[in-house]
Amino acid sequence: MSESQATRDGREWRPDYLLDIDAEKCIGCGRCYKVCGREVMTLKGLNEDGELVALDDDEDDEVEKKIMVMNDVGACIGCGACARVCPTNCQTHGDVSVELA
Repeated sequence: MSESQATRDGREWRPDYLLDIDAEKCIGCGRCYKVCGREVMTLKGLNEDGELVALDDDEDDEVEKKIMVMNDVGACIGCGACARVCPTNCQTHGDVSVELA
């Protein structure tokens, strides 16, 4: 469980880390990516077989859907900005109780 921290003026604050993004709900709008300055997420494509693929001009024809996926989990500071802008509520946030590899 993450420890409580303090804001600049000493008020208690507990980080609410991004833990997962639901690929079924995500519409790949990129709003969360735009508000996150830490590159915690990245945009990927799902092909017709349901496999994640990198997005580039050559493979755009093979992409059925674009979605946000976790990119750098350890970079998340738990600010919750991504959750506030998500129109589909596709993210799971919470305490981090396991060590990251």
